[in-house]
Amino acid sequence: MIEIKNFLDNDDIEIIESGGPFTTFEYKRDLSVTPDNAMTAYFAAQMNVRKRQVACDLSKGNVTIQAGTMQWMAGNVNATTGIKGVGDFIGKAIRSRVTNETTIKPEYTGDGTLVLEPTYKYLLLLDVAEWGGSVVLDDGLFYACESTLKQKAVMRSTLSSAAAGGEGLFNLSLNGSGFCCLESEVPKEELIEVALNDDVLKIDGNLAIAWSSTLKFTVERSGKSLIGSAASGEGLVNVYRGTGKVLMAPVQSVGPIVNSQV
Repeated sequence: MIEIKNFLDNDDIEIIESGGPFTTFEYKRDLSVTPDNAMTAYFAAQMNVRKRQVACDLSKGNVTIQAGTMQWMAGNVNATTGIKGVGDFIGKAIRSRVTNETTIKPEYTGDGTLVLEPTYKYLLLLDVAEWGGSVVLDDGLFYACESTLKQKAVMRSTLSSAAAGGEGLFNLSLNGSGFCCLESEVPKEELIEVALNDDVLKIDGNLAIAWSSTLKFTVERSGKSLIGSAASGEGLVNVYRGTGKVLMAPVQSVGPIVNSQV
């Protein structure tokens, strides 16, 4: 029997949310600092730049994670490649090639505890059932999911949506019932959720991070004519049409900030 102390019950740890086998948490302060970086760590915490992690209770379900993200595990935990034969490996290799995801995503089974590597990005939990049983993810968001979810490569409805929409030709979709954990540049508090009922959403730029598979994604002119699009100054926009949901960031990601010493 395993007993873990001073972990999730640590007063410096704040649990963000839980769903399925996943619990996401963050460190309110970085206490492992030296006099040289104490000031940087203090102001980073004030600006919500904090280490975040995922703990997985495998007694609540098997999980599949992004390769290389396991930090430690305790108790009855078994790791497999998640590959079910040659055909499955070939299919996953092709999918990884077109979606920029890793070919092998390790699957962990048992009834112990699995903890993933810390990240300074934001961790989001989505219940795929609330997305009609199928959600499409923007590249690089996948962090972990319940193994009950099937992963597929979804091709864009038109080549123009990939070429002009700032997106790849393929995206990873998760299908079935279960929770997934995403690694986002934007906190959940700032994400905008738009629910469409046989309607349309037009976005100027690559701001959508997840959307229902039931939606048709295309790239269109912002106006009805070339002159109208030119006059509006918008040009082409990403269009999501149909019934489903879109999770959208309020601003375009600016990428990591590089600190320089003066």
